[in-house]
Amino acid sequence: MKRYNRIFVIVMDSLGVGAMPDSADFGDVGVNTLLHISESVDTFEIPNLQKLGIANLLPLRQVAPVERPLSYFAKMHEQSLGKDTMTGHWEMMGLHVTKPFKTFTETGFPPELIEELEKRTGKTIIGNKSASGTEILEELGEEEIATGHMIVYTSADSVMQICGNEETFGLKELYRCCEIARELTMKDEWKVGRVIARPYVGKKKGEFLRTSNRHDYALKPYGRTALNALQDAGLDVISIGKVYDIFNGEGITASLKSKSSVHGMLQTIETTGKDFHGLCFVNLVDFDALWGHRRDPEGYAGEIEKFDRNLGTLLEALREDDLLIITADHGNDPTYTGSDHTREKVPFLAYSKSMKGAGEIPETSSFAVIGATIAENFCIKMPENTIGESLLWRLQ
Repeated sequence: MKRYNRIFVIVMDSLGVGAMPDSADFGDVGVNTLLHISESVDTFEIPNLQKLGIANLLPLRQVAPVERPLSYFAKMHEQSLGKDTMTGHWEMMGLHVTKPFKTFTETGFPPELIEELEKRTGKTIIGNKSASGTEILEELGEEEIATGHMIVYTSADSVMQICGNEETFGLKELYRCCEIARELTMKDEWKVGRVIARPYVGKKKGEFLRTSNRHDYALKPYGRTALNALQDAGLDVISIGKVYDIFNGEGITASLKSKSSVHGMLQTIETTGKDFHGLCFVNLVDFDALWGHRRDPEGYAGEIEKFDRNLGTLLEALREDDLLIITADHGNDPTYTGSDHTREKVPFLAYSKSMKGAGEIPETSSFAVIGATIAENFCIKMPENTIGESLLWRLQ
């Protein structure tokens, strides 16, 4: 029998809580995103996460555990082979990803791919290396504006990112080029998880700003997920942030784009006032994109504090028969070397005003407990070949 009428899943993108047993195999030793953030700042005030039990889950500097946490909490292990956004989100909804997505961090994209992309788009490509989005604009933005060339770059993720100035390159043209790039990168040897359109405004160095007209062209999930099962059962599946792009629209019934993580939380709070029946699935990307990759623990801490303030409002707005799950999709320790994601466990915090109990749950073997829990709550069967065991029985 259904226990919760609405479930809200919020992904604090990259908020890992400690190294996985196999993290060294991914080049990550001693990583712990949340712990190291708490150790890197003079003040760290997250009272709402604190009362849910975040410091009971993980000892933190400046944040004390509480005697009676409000949520059930656990650390989740990633079963899939990867440490990227798509792998993490897909696993949450039941998919076991056994083959990591292609990355071109060390070498840039192969000459054959660049040549074909230039031929198909009619553009000369500049860049073709691993870089942060702000750095590549400072280096090549003026050249792109002056010449009409196209900036292509990658990162530590499985992505091809393409920049275009909204005033000179044009959004329509940028999206056209990205669609061509997505088609080309469906070949196995070039298959990246996402092609990302990265529009920006400004005319010279120091003025360039990326806009909210970003668009992700993701691979379609290789199998059906909990989202498809929910949609097939006639339930609402509302995505906020980049969730729609991560799943290529599969299983989504309504979608809201976010300008920032703060905006995403405001959209989530607003959604609590709507009479829907099903899932609201939220990704808050700024933790990862603005602070984790840029190795800025102070900025990351500040973003968590902003989230926490809005979390207080959200907790008040939830109805008695709502369930809130807060989690992450991977780590991105801003104190670690390089700029890559880090292979980490992630938090699972589950709260409802109707819960009679709370406390620690044993560590899980997969992120897929989330999808399985949602499916059982709504009395639907998970698709074949999915993984995950429901935790609904624990959430009393």
